[in-house]
Amino acid sequence: MAFVPPTAEQLGLYLGLDEIQGDRADLLIESAVSLCETVVKPLPDGARAVVLSVAGRAYVNPQQVSYETIGPMSVQRPSGSGGLYLTKADKSALKSLAGRGGAFTVDPTPDTADPSPTWPIDVDYGIFEDYGTGWGYP
Repeated sequence: MAFVPPTAEQLGLYLGLDEIQGDRADLLIESAVSLCETVVKPLPDGARAVVLSVAGRAYVNPQQVSYETIGPMSVQRPSGSGGLYLTKADKSALKSLAGRGGAFTVDPTPDTADPSPTWPIDVDYGIFEDYGTGWGYP
């Protein structure tokens, strides 16, 4: 099944908004999909949550405001909240959804490898008569 980008209505539902600017939401979703494709291409089916998260961050706080005061009310957002970007967690989630990342093992042994020695075997080498009795041999 191919990845289907979320709709503007789904972004509004994700953000808990009754009304959403459709054109702006579509642009942000399209941009978020393009940004996610810089990490994993094609996007896996479960990437919808990451795309919504990225687009939602940009929709709610497009100018990356970290502190704002209007009259008696003020709000402080975490630094880096807002704008269109991928967090380390977003990148990790995309890689995990695509089946990439994590620990793995690479076996450099070719399939045609033979366990027998590749050097000529000297049948006369290592006979215990060559060693003296002090080495533990009779």
